[in-house]
Amino acid sequence: MSWFNKTLLLVLAGGINTAVTAAEWSGHVGVEARQFVEDPLYAGQQHNNQSLVFVPEFYQQWQDGRFSLTFSPFMRQDSSDTERSHVDIRELLWLMVGDGWELRAGLGRLFWGVTESQHLVDIVNQTDLVEDLDGEQKLGQPLINLSLIRNWGTLDLLLLPGFRERTFPGTDGRLRLPLLVDTDQTEYEASAGDRHVDVALRWFHNIDDWDIGLSAFDGTAREPLFSTGLDAGGQDVLIPYYEQIRQWGLDVQLTREGWLWKLEAIRRDSATSDYQALTGGAEYTFYAIMDSDIDMGVIVEYLYDSRKELATTPFEDDVMLGARFAWNNVQSTELLAGVIGDLNSSARALNIEASTRIGDSWKLAARARGFAGLNSSDLYYPLRNDGYLQLELARYF
Repeated sequence: MSWFNKTLLLVLAGGINTAVTAAEWSGHVGVEARQFVEDPLYAGQQHNNQSLVFVPEFYQQWQDGRFSLTFSPFMRQDSSDTERSHVDIRELLWLMVGDGWELRAGLGRLFWGVTESQHLVDIVNQTDLVEDLDGEQKLGQPLINLSLIRNWGTLDLLLLPGFRERTFPGTDGRLRLPLLVDTDQTEYEASAGDRHVDVALRWFHNIDDWDIGLSAFDGTAREPLFSTGLDAGGQDVLIPYYEQIRQWGLDVQLTREGWLWKLEAIRRDSATSDYQALTGGAEYTFYAIMDSDIDMGVIVEYLYDSRKELATTPFEDDVMLGARFAWNNVQSTELLAGVIGDLNSSARALNIEASTRIGDSWKLAARARGFAGLNSSDLYYPLRNDGYLQLELARYF
């Protein structure tokens, strides 16, 4: 048993011998179906796939909330991609609340950022790439997090003892690269490999209409670089390499009447490159359009990366245009549509997602994703045939 697990068990034991409230279970179970619009490019891939997902959550607190424990596993069984069939612990988090401070330990998820199209400053958790291409789904991160809550803001100090590799689609999975990623040959710049201890901090404060965050991270990059090699069977593969980085981040949001002005900016230094990147823009909401209950938000954001054509992201000089609709009904019906366009080419990435509740316990969600105007130099070019329609029906409990 590692020192981290031993410490976690001792801390948990210290809080459990107090007055215990009733345990609470919540979560959802669902079925998902994806239909790809075009023929697959690579052998073994299918036109469609189905999967089952189960996401329960257990919560219990002691001493009127001074101590609490949250346990949230994630399970998916996919009909086509064995790599997408996986189990993860999104959270196994113990929380202790004091006077002006909070202490968390275990596996947890933190979200930093304000923009819609991408989250540059959100660096603590690893992306669960087999779940979706947008990077919104994250793996649980081992952490110890001390939050100091003062009138000058909240300061989060994080010790991150252990690294989690990014997940990638398998041989039969869609939305993958031409060569498979061989995670059995993963390489690290740090001599400790995935046991390297990262550190991070973030200061956050609300000042009138402003929400301001400043962050710093020193440790293993969550995004790998790739080299080519051979697997055990002699097949060409991609070998992930995780370098050491330092990143400084700024996230700002200004709320003024119907406007939301947003900015995320980072500076990242590593042995291979030093660069800056930013995403910024605005969202304006039209309330009760055409005398209905529907609100419509119009979103415009600019995405920039100083590495230009050497960037490891497809968004180095792009604009995102989007619209958000909220029906404000008892079903909580919502729709978000957006397109990101390259300012130097005809490349476009399109996304539409919608959801509505059915009764008290059911939720229906739909998504359409696609690509247009790609050329062979675009990072999304290997995915040019992977536009899809998706439906998910979930029961919440």
